[in-house]
Amino acid sequence: MKKVLLIAFVLIGITRTSAQETINWMSMNEALEAQKETPKKIFMDVYTDWCGPCKLLDKNTFHNKDVAKFVNDNYYAVKFNAEGTEEITYQDFTYTNPNHKAGRKGRNSQHLLANALKITGYPTIVFFDEKGELIQPVVGYKTPAQIEIFLKMIANDDYLKLTTGEAWQEYQESFKGTF
Repeated sequence: MKKVLLIAFVLIGITRTSAQETINWMSMNEALEAQKETPKKIFMDVYTDWCGPCKLLDKNTFHNKDVAKFVNDNYYAVKFNAEGTEEITYQDFTYTNPNHKAGRKGRNSQHLLANALKITGYPTIVFFDEKGELIQPVVGYKTPAQIEIFLKMIANDDYLKLTTGEAWQEYQESFKGTF
C-alpha cells in the first residue's frame, strides 16, 4: 500500500512539474481582450505548419521550464499560424486569410495580419506592449539561452532605453542569462 501511495505522489509531482513547463497559449483575440482587464505584454509565436525550425522552437525552446515560466509570468502568449484562417481583430481592422486553400500541402497564402506585421521569415516571435502596440519582431529559431535576452529586455522595458546600436551591443555584453 505504501508503494502505491509513493508511486501516486511521484506521478502527481511529475504531472504538476510538466504542467508548469508548458506555455499557456491563447489566440490573439483572447490576448487583446485579456489586456483590457489586466494589462500585460503579448508574446506571439508566428509559425507555419510546414516550418521545421518552428517545430524545433516549439519542442526545444517553448517546452523549456525556465522559458515557459517566464513567458507565463510576464506575457500573454499567442500562437499564430501565419498561413491559417483565424479572424483577428487588431487595431480596429479584422484580418483574415482570403486566399487560403484548404487541404493544400506545404506553403499556403500568408494571413493578412502576418503581412501587416511584415513577417518575412518563420519562425518569428513578435512582442507587443500592454496596449497591443507592436514593439519588435525577432526572426528565426532561438534556443532558450538566445531568447532569454529578448524576453527579459522587453518584460523589464529595457528596450525603451536601447536607442542606438552601441547601446544594444553594451546591453548584450552585460546581460547575464540564467536559463
